[in-house]
Amino acid sequence: MDKMNMNKHISGKFNEELEAVRNRVLSMGGLVEKQLQDSLLAIQKGDAELAEKVLSSDHKVNKLEVQIDEECVHIIAKRQPAASDLRLVIAIIKTIADLERIGDEAERIAKVAKESFNNDQQQLLVSLENLGQQVLSMLHKVLDAFARMDLESAYDVHQQDEQADRQYEALTRQLMTYMMEDSRSIPKIMNVLWSARSLERIGDRCQNIAEYIIFFVKGKDVRHVSPESMERTVMGKKD
Repeated sequence: MDKMNMNKHISGKFNEELEAVRNRVLSMGGLVEKQLQDSLLAIQKGDAELAEKVLSSDHKVNKLEVQIDEECVHIIAKRQPAASDLRLVIAIIKTIADLERIGDEAERIAKVAKESFNNDQQQLLVSLENLGQQVLSMLHKVLDAFARMDLESAYDVHQQDEQADRQYEALTRQLMTYMMEDSRSIPKIMNVLWSARSLERIGDRCQNIAEYIIFFVKGKDVRHVSPESMERTVMGKKD
């Protein structure tokens, strides 16, 4: 708890509850990160069995989301947290919602991995893999930032989303060109396109989690603010 810059409470039980919930979030994040990692590997290797493993693990993520949400509701009702404690609970509730949606997107990518692609289409999967590794790196970094409530790391992830968006746009143009040149490829290329869209959304979810971390540390909602305002908030003095 000290890593999160939180004071000890009169009730040691309250500290234990907050720590337990935080650890559950990290466990959920680890499962989601593994889902995304495996779905990307399944596409790369054409491994239908691994893809099926991703699909079958989604219920674990959903179950954790429900459990953590219930624990947060219990903490609010019983402890009536204020200030940084309340911000932490709010950040957790929002974070698990985004993690669950990241799991859903990884599931969609796994479904594409079960498709077969010919040699001419392998280059498209390479481009998808590049985007996937960028987004996977963002997810890993933002989970690490959440574990430490690291303001600077969260800000770095937030900034990386722009690069992921550029990769997604370039891949989309490439896919569109491919479909125009060979109309027979449209069904399979659309699958790759939807996977790229899923990765782009995962990047957005990582950016959201970074904003929740900033909200907890700084006590300011930085959603929809200008880049300049975001930088001032992050670089300014802490509460």
